[in-house]
Amino acid sequence: MGQHRRRTPRRRFLAPTLVTTVLSVLTVAVVVVGTHSLTPRATAVASPATSAAVAPPVPGTPTVPAAVPVTGTEPSVSAEPSEPSVPAAPTPAPTTVAPTTAAPTAAAATPADGPLGTTATAAATPEAATVGALFTGTVRPGNHFCTASVLHSATGNLLLTAAHCLDDPSGVVFAPGYRDGKAPYGTWRVTAVHTTTGWSHNGDQDEDFAVLETAADATGRRVEDVVGGNTLGTDEPFGTAVRLYGYPAGGESPLLCTNTTGRQSTYQRVVDCPGYPGGTSGGPWISTATGHVVGAIGGYQQGGDTDDTSYSAYFDHTVAALYAEAAAS
Repeated sequence: MGQHRRRTPRRRFLAPTLVTTVLSVLTVAVVVVGTHSLTPRATAVASPATSAAVAPPVPGTPTVPAAVPVTGTEPSVSAEPSEPSVPAAPTPAPTTVAPTTAAPTAAAATPADGPLGTTATAAATPEAATVGALFTGTVRPGNHFCTASVLHSATGNLLLTAAHCLDDPSGVVFAPGYRDGKAPYGTWRVTAVHTTTGWSHNGDQDEDFAVLETAADATGRRVEDVVGGNTLGTDEPFGTAVRLYGYPAGGESPLLCTNTTGRQSTYQRVVDCPGYPGGTSGGPWISTATGHVVGAIGGYQQGGDTDDTSYSAYFDHTVAALYAEAAAS
């Protein structure tokens, strides 16, 4: 059914492009990392003074009705990789990228994992509330184009998605826990997009991830204050069981599938979960063992050229450096 992305002539959100002229503020941050990456790049829009305030955390989250399971499709065989698999790479000890502040407890309660490789509508759990849809303009049915999730950070305003989802934050908003045309936790305006130059210059599929900055809402709350966030995990094993979330372009509730990931190539994870079509790009891969987010739908074939097999760039020092750059900006 095609790549896990929205096809639209309105915005060039889906191909890696250089933003040469924007009406916004362009910032470039230089972070030197290892051989698998170049320099992170940030694209930002100016923030109105009315949304610049950041208030202390506000507890409490609305209750969302339980979702109804949907039936997935039978898995199909994905295309052969364009490059051969590489012999096993060194597997450094897993590391966690997180600020010194304690992680929020909202994402601690996780859903009960069903049969492996089965896709259904995600129940309205605290973890699912950290996942949301990206919209251009008005939050309404049929207007979302990619998936994103909240990253735990000291700034409380960061999101994770796929780099191929967007390169210009203008007019983009994030609605965590979005269901059936409603944003139960509110919406947050995206103000900056951080990607690596490996992606922005060369479309490197091994660096198909992006960290987004968001502005506080009208009451001064940051997105993590409201729904919590997922801690970034790096260098975690390829054979990891994950919960895979994503918002299908033709649906109004998030999908959830649990399965064990494999290794497609040195810097690519793969997982078989049926029925993940366009719109699910950027959806987080959350480890069932650690609770860390260890991937996002993207990478090889921009997430996969069938609905039943998804890919993610491997999270190592490259994404860690990008996260650090976004958190420090």
